[in-house]
Amino acid sequence: MLSRLLFTLINNLHVVEKLAESRPIRRAAQITAYAITKAQIAGRDASNQVMRSQTLRQVREEAGRVPGDMGEVGNRLRRVRETFVNEVKEGWKDGSRQIKK
Repeated sequence: MLSRLLFTLINNLHVVEKLAESRPIRRAAQITAYAITKAQIAGRDASNQVMRSQTLRQVREEAGRVPGDMGEVGNRLRRVRETFVNEVKEGWKDGSRQIKK
């Protein structure tokens, strides 16, 4: 019975228009639009940061080379790890500074 009543109300154009014009629904739509926009901006910033990443460049560079022996492979992996750790530390510091602002 309740589901039938809700179905009737949702399909009533007049009721839907009244709800859309109400302050709580408009505010919810504004908040949703704001959250989506902020997420898109954060996603673009993150992807730009990854593309500028020294680790990504280094991985691409190392992947193009043919290793001579296992020692060389170990050295390459160590360099990539060190670069990655340094970038994570820098990102952590940047995030801490942004939070403090």
